[in-house]
Amino acid sequence: MRKSIRIKLTVIVSLLLAAMIVLSWLANRFLLVDYYQNRKVKLLNETYSSVNELATASEDAFSDSETINKIERLEAGDNVNVYVISEIKVDLLGRTGLYYVYPIQVNMNESGEISFVRNDKYKRITAALQRYIFGAFFRGESNTTLLETVEGSYDVYKFYDAEVDSFYIDLVGYLDNDYLVFIRSSFENIEESARIASSFLAIVGSAIIIIGLLAMIFISRSVTKPILELADISDKMASLDFDTKYSGKRKDELGRLGKSINTLSDKLENTITELKTANIELERDIAHKIEIDEMRKEFLSNVSHELKTPIALIQGYAEGLQDNINDDDVESRNFYCDVIIDESRKMNNMVKKLLSLNEIEFGSNKLDLERFDIVELVRTVASSMDLIAKTAEVNIVFNEHEPVYVWADESMIEEVVTNYLSNAIHYAQGQKFVDISFKEKDDNKVRISVFNTGSNIAEADIENIWVKFYKVDKARTREYGGNGIGLSIVKAIMEQHNEKYGVENHLAGVEFWFELSKNDV
Repeated sequence: MRKSIRIKLTVIVSLLLAAMIVLSWLANRFLLVDYYQNRKVKLLNETYSSVNELATASEDAFSDSETINKIERLEAGDNVNVYVISEIKVDLLGRTGLYYVYPIQVNMNESGEISFVRNDKYKRITAALQRYIFGAFFRGESNTTLLETVEGSYDVYKFYDAEVDSFYIDLVGYLDNDYLVFIRSSFENIEESARIASSFLAIVGSAIIIIGLLAMIFISRSVTKPILELADISDKMASLDFDTKYSGKRKDELGRLGKSINTLSDKLENTITELKTANIELERDIAHKIEIDEMRKEFLSNVSHELKTPIALIQGYAEGLQDNINDDDVESRNFYCDVIIDESRKMNNMVKKLLSLNEIEFGSNKLDLERFDIVELVRTVASSMDLIAKTAEVNIVFNEHEPVYVWADESMIEEVVTNYLSNAIHYAQGQKFVDISFKEKDDNKVRISVFNTGSNIAEADIENIWVKFYKVDKARTREYGGNGIGLSIVKAIMEQHNEKYGVENHLAGVEFWFELSKNDV
């Protein structure tokens, strides 16, 4: 089962929080007392150094008010008590007393003059303290614990005063001027405080862990919610669904990630669209290549078939001449030669048309658009074919006189008209006439039609007559030297012009037509 990052985040942070609280409790329980004690010892060491420096600054340092003030400030700042003892006194009764250089009583007379009065054992210093100090120097105390020793200078003790139930950290030793020094700092019962603090920390820590756990659940939800949203968007992107976008307004890293995913989604969508388009074009190119290959195969087959008959005839009649058939018959020899010449002409004509068609279909023959009179062009083509029409006993009807100007490649359109008229003359039957007409259309086009009387074209053949080498009446086509390429040339020319063309059956015959754009300027 997939684990949620929300649960992981909550558990990890809660464990870290608990670990920190436990470490704090352990430190408070086992290290606080030693740390506190070491801090007190360090404080006494620093105080001793300061007092020693002040006491040895001059021979009569403790008669100087400035020195006294500095020691007092030192006591107040470090929260310690300093005692500097110059000598030990014993009275007549054998009682021991200490003669203090510091602390010292400061007196001021009526004129404002200041004098210092050294204290004896009965002033400011309690008898118990004097006994303890005296014992610390010379006897030692059973209720003291030695903490640190600086040989030749001082010792530091931890002292428990049972009378007042208090702990102290005391420094007892000698200054550099051989004065005795006693420095005391109160030492609270930190062990009991540490136990109380540890208990309190355990309670507070448990509460903090619970509150932190609840807070982490809420916080992690606010963090994981956009992450889950981004994960959902990513899953949809993986399924190529790019409609869903990140709509959050966050300005942090998750917001930046959301914007990056949106950008990635757009780029992926565009890239995939381009790839699909390229794939479609590739499939189209492959299909076109296959089609071209098929056309080439068909073309080679058709050319081979079309050339087979004239080549066979030429070969046969040439061999007959070579073998001197009808040696004495001049007419027969001339007939053989005429057949060879006629077949050669047909082959040459077919090759020319194939080359022309190839140039048009593959774009080698570029359009040379110009403005010309289509009526005059048709009249010229019809006049050039008048002899062929008379030989076939076909009457060409063309009554247009007003010029009609169009935009097209004149030489190519002449090829179209020539093919239409040639086919119309050779296929004319019955009344045997060919009618050429013009019809102007509303879309600024003119339709040129070539109609010939005769049989209709079968519906099954109408779509195929534009295909290379396709022949409706193969015998008749062969009779007049046709090869099924003329209408293919018409198709290629009109498609290159991006103009319409076609054929229609009528009761009395067939009409072939094409359209061109007019120019009325």
